[in-house]
Amino acid sequence: MLKIGITGGIGSGKSVVTRIFKTLGIPTLDADSFAKELMESNPEVREQLTEAFGASIFKEGKLDRAALSKLVFNDKALLEKLNGIVHPAVKKYGNLWMEQQSSAYVVKEAALFFESGSAKDMDIMIGVSAPEALRLKRAMDRDNSGEADVRKRMSNQMDEAEKMSRCDYIVYNDEQHSLIEQIVHLHKIFLKQA
Repeated sequence: MLKIGITGGIGSGKSVVTRIFKTLGIPTLDADSFAKELMESNPEVREQLTEAFGASIFKEGKLDRAALSKLVFNDKALLEKLNGIVHPAVKKYGNLWMEQQSSAYVVKEAALFFESGSAKDMDIMIGVSAPEALRLKRAMDRDNSGEADVRKRMSNQMDEAEKMSRCDYIVYNDEQHSLIEQIVHLHKIFLKQA
């Protein structure tokens, strides 16, 4: 079974691409959503987060994502600390999940594949690329965030050109190319390779 990773910058459309693979019957895992779930539901991860950032990041048993984001996106050392807690747990779960699948290939989506070192566990990496202005607009609309906040988050991610250069395939989500055609083409390639 092939392990396919999907990555891209904020607002590139990784989730849209992943959903198309899912409609083709391919098992998919959204590592970023799973990370959010783990931060609330996994006792070990919760304990580590409380030790690292204080009990105030949990309110009424729920993670205060806004408070945590404010802390980590303004301090690179704290962001690295957060990633050091969450990424190993997500990687462990992702590997277990992939082992349980029986399809020709699986898709795992994550924004920080290369930054976390998880790309080395994948057989093939797909980059989702979109112009910066479009990514910025999408992220602002989706998250109801201001431009400065989104740019700050972008600055904490690997440069788009560098990320795409490390991928085996690139899907262009620029509103000029058909996403479905690109993904169906890749789907056929992966089925042959598997």
